[in-house]
Amino acid sequence: MEFTRVIMDRRSVRKYSNKKPSKEQLMQILEAGRLAPTAYNKQPQKIYVLETEMSLEKMDKVHPCRYGAPIVLLVCADTAIAGPSAEIDGTIVATHMLLAAYNAGVESVWAGVLKRDETRKIFNLPETVIPICFIDLGFQPTDNRVNMSSAKRNLLESMVTIL
Repeated sequence: MEFTRVIMDRRSVRKYSNKKPSKEQLMQILEAGRLAPTAYNKQPQKIYVLETEMSLEKMDKVHPCRYGAPIVLLVCADTAIAGPSAEIDGTIVATHMLLAAYNAGVESVWAGVLKRDETRKIFNLPETVIPICFIDLGFQPTDNRVNMSSAKRNLLESMVTIL
């Protein structure tokens, strides 16, 4: 798909059917995370694929926004690898995967980690690993309407100043 179309048309989906993305689609999404730029190319991203009933139940215990998605990515970054830039790097990685998901025909939504310590504990993450966000992946049921509030964007002039 043409890149401009991807960034213009992608929407957050908050209701999923139980149909899982294919292994090929998942690998395309994960590969986009692997290729994302990071500060000094340190690549501190740690991506956990939650697709078993047990791992999805763990997510449900620490975050209310799974919306029935059959696969969720827990995107993290290791501060032992990249220090203070780790969290920003992980956020860039997550953004690449959101766009890659849409390009691969998979719907998604970003859900920031609200309870970092609990998330780290329930997923047994090392102390240096920062949980950044969950990315729900899947497909909408046919009766779902996409939230079009994201189509209402501020004017470019309201956020850009040329110096």
